Parts: sequence; C-alpha cells; structure tokens
Amino acid sequence: MKTETAKGVLRKAKPKDAVKIHELVNEYAKEGLLLPLSLNKLYDNIRDFWVYEEGGEIVGCAALHIVWEDLAEIRSLAVKREHHKKGVGKKLVLRCLEEAKEYDLKRVFVLTYQVEFFKKLGFRELDKRLLPHKVWSDCINCPKFPTCDETAMIRELG
Repeated sequence: MKTETAKGVLRKAKPKDAVKIHELVNEYAKEGLLLPLSLNKLYDNIRDFWVYEEGGEIVGCAALHIVWEDLAEIRSLAVKREHHKKGVGKKLVLRCLEEAKEYDLKRVFVLTYQVEFFKKLGFRELDKRLLPHKVWSDCINCPKFPTCDETAMIRELG
C-alpha cells in the first residue's frame, strides 16, 4: 500500500530499501537513541517497515512488529534531522497504528525517549514490567540492558 501526500510518499519498505533504512536507524543507534540493526536482521524483518520518501529519498522509517496475538510494538522510528518537525514521524506512527488495526491488534506499545511526541498521538506511560517477557528478547543485545532508561508507552486501539 502506498499513500501519497503533498510532499512525499508513505509506503511499505522493499528489500532494496534495507541499506538506506540501516543507515538511518544506525545513525541514531550510535547516539544510544535506538537499538542498532544489522542488515541481516533488517532483511529478516523488512515487511515490518514503512518508509516515507521525498523526492525519491527515504527520509523516515518505522516498523510495526507483532509481538503477540493482540500486541505489537512500533520500533526503529527514525526521521532524518533536517525533516524533524515536518510531520514525517507522525505520519509513520499513524500508519503503523492503522496497520495494527488491520491485523485486529488491540494494543501497540513503544519504548522511547520521545515521551511528549507519543503522548500527542494517544499513548500513555506504562510500567515496563507489565510488558510480556518476549518483548525483552531484543533488549539483551542493548548496551543499556538491564538498566534501560527508555519509557514504555502503550496505546489501546478501539
């Protein structure tokens, strides 16, 4: 599915996008703001990703990763710095939420440093300990594990 807006195109990622997504996500991972992604893991999960393009260039990405029967996570949300405050991140998150509804999921969570951004999109803070243990499988590779300083947030889908 592809959604064209006045400025860009929001679409499902394709395998040919993996290198650009890898570069974008890992730019923030170097700063400790996102978990790093290997190209191998990215190709394994490319169908989870959405990208936002402007002028044929990927300027943002996000993934909806299904965790359980009724639960998914939005992960790897990254927008090129020169495109911040232009609605790209919001478009990506809203599309991930729409996709979650298409799969009849009831809840979507994030682990984030951008609490205010997600509050504006209807997420509320949640004690991390209330998330299923399966969620933490990716965290084991994080240098901050087990003392994660990200905030868990969740949104109920109606």
